[in-house]
Amino acid sequence: MNDMNVWIENILKNKKRIAIPIMTHPGIELIGKTVYEAVTDGNVHYEAISALNDRFPAAACTIIMDLTVEAEAFGASIEYFENEIPTVTGSLISGVEAIELLEIPDLMRGRVPQYLLANRLATENIKDKPVFGGMIGPFSLAGRLYDMSEFMMACYCEPEHTKLLLQKCTEFLTKYCLALKRQGIQGVVIAEPAAGLLSNEGCSEFSSQYVKKIVDVVQDENFIVILHNCGNTGHCTAAMLETGAKCYHFGNKVDMLEVLKECPKDVIVMGNLDPVTLFQAGTAKDVKDATLSLLQKTAEYSNFVISTGCDVPPHVPHCNIEAFYEALNEYNELK
Repeated sequence: MNDMNVWIENILKNKKRIAIPIMTHPGIELIGKTVYEAVTDGNVHYEAISALNDRFPAAACTIIMDLTVEAEAFGASIEYFENEIPTVTGSLISGVEAIELLEIPDLMRGRVPQYLLANRLATENIKDKPVFGGMIGPFSLAGRLYDMSEFMMACYCEPEHTKLLLQKCTEFLTKYCLALKRQGIQGVVIAEPAAGLLSNEGCSEFSSQYVKKIVDVVQDENFIVILHNCGNTGHCTAAMLETGAKCYHFGNKVDMLEVLKECPKDVIVMGNLDPVTLFQAGTAKDVKDATLSLLQKTAEYSNFVISTGCDVPPHVPHCNIEAFYEALNEYNELK
């Protein structure tokens, strides 16, 4: 296994920047498969990761950010699309009794085995860099099971019941994360975007304390947690830091300079180029200019890793991805 503390130290000591975009969909297109095939077949999923790794020089490989896998394992209804990420339809539970009766699923439910397979194949075959798995966070999962709007109301009207649901979600996610870790990966991106809907105090109470329970169990010298919250507009960064994760990943709604000022200098901070308006809809020049601009603005922060603000969607022109790495190379040549 890689010593991830050493990996982090090397980032902090190096004047040159590395890039870890959250990106898998372009790899699916490289191998001529559909998103549906990739999210339902661990072999296809791995092939996409491998093809993308062969084509572009990311400093780590990431798994698709699919925030329906865990909800499906609980029994939620999922709508699939040929070339878009699946979505949860309707709500699985409603009310106190349903929460009390909700069973924590085993790891053979739904597509969990296929995601475990993709992680295992990636780490068995990609040896020159870390592989980071992915999973949803407790608050975001609870909202998908309950209906997010109703769950937000319940957090303040019936907090003892919502906390029971959060505890059940956390228990399952801890079990899932340990299984991911056993596949040999070096870390996991916990995606908790719905927590950005809460105030800093609410994020601390209903998200961070539960994420911390996962972090405390799984994170060690060989395995790091990267907490992603693209719903954060800068108002709940302090709550995110309470989790004790080694790395934090931010969306394009935040000012990266302000985030970097707030975060300790010994944790890795990642973000935050817009994956849609820039990578998908922009030109190669737009991407290159924005990448160089962000690198220059954050030059004094050795703990910054440039990334996309969220998972890069399907149908991103490959010339835009190439422009991103061209900008990174140009910046590093001056260091």
